[in-house]
Amino acid sequence: MGKLQSKFRKRSELYRASQAEKTDNTFDSQVVQYEPAHHGSINTVTTLSPDLCVSGGSDQAVVVYDWKQGRMCQSFQGHNREVTKVICYPGSTWIFSASRDKTVLMWDLNQGDEPIQEFCGHELVVNGLAISPDGRKLCTGSRDNWMCLWDIESAKCEQRHNISRNLVTHVCWVPASSSIVQTSEDKTVRVWDSRVWQVTNTFPAKQYIQTHCDVSPNGNYLVSSSNGFGGQGCEATLWDLRQPGCKVVEYRGHLQTTACCVFLPMHPGGTARVATSSHDSSVKIWDQHTAVCLGTLSLEGAGPLVSLAPSDSSNLLCASFNNGLHHVQVDQGPQQAQGSGAGGAGGLDVKVVARF
Repeated sequence: MGKLQSKFRKRSELYRASQAEKTDNTFDSQVVQYEPAHHGSINTVTTLSPDLCVSGGSDQAVVVYDWKQGRMCQSFQGHNREVTKVICYPGSTWIFSASRDKTVLMWDLNQGDEPIQEFCGHELVVNGLAISPDGRKLCTGSRDNWMCLWDIESAKCEQRHNISRNLVTHVCWVPASSSIVQTSEDKTVRVWDSRVWQVTNTFPAKQYIQTHCDVSPNGNYLVSSSNGFGGQGCEATLWDLRQPGCKVVEYRGHLQTTACCVFLPMHPGGTARVATSSHDSSVKIWDQHTAVCLGTLSLEGAGPLVSLAPSDSSNLLCASFNNGLHHVQVDQGPQQAQGSGAGGAGGLDVKVVARF
């Protein structure tokens, strides 16, 4: 690991030096440039620790990156097609990655660069990954209509359930419960009971494909995002999980598919917030309960922004198709719409401070 880190550190220093020469570009002159984590588009990003993130993309690599120091820590090579999702088990060094190669691989940052477990059985791309709160079970969902429950230690599939047209797009485990939530291309949100491996609730179908979902830390709320175009169907929806199927508010404002939606950690003394990212190359921050847009970040040329990973109430990581990973800073204060992408329609200053 030490030799690998030293090699990437040197490459990162050379890359930053070369980028420092780009003074004619407003974006580059305002944003710290680190060595790119990937070659090609990035499909997914999550946090492993307060300093480390994990990402995956079209280059088939699973990359662990110190986003605060601007250096790559590890690159795992094991998939033979692009990586679609990555998740980590909180408080551990476990990493799980799903791929278009139909497999899920398990890695441990402290156990070398080979996968320590492989989960095989899906017939199409795996888009959903979730770990049980106790760290013993793994839930996977695929475009093959199957939802599967695995024992992590043995990598054996313990439960399988196929629902026609349930092309899974994302999966979340509800904190401190046995419930799992999943979104689907059939426009519905389903809640599963992992103890009996049956659907316990199906939310009213939306007008468009449901692309992503997230559950609030207290387990009370779910947010799901929608496919769409021309401003139609591009919303995210807040649901009350205590009243299944009860829609609370909708977050409207994106012009193309809303690809990702996440709850942000609470700012001390602040209001609850939701962040969304879209194919329209923008990130929006919303008041969770009033659906007022508090700030917008526009990244022209970055292409679809398909994944968000909050680190704390002020720092957010964003994956893009064209321009790698972005460290987004969300600050309370006066509107400062300066440079490329800085903006705050509702009192927040949302800006990119680093790219890698």
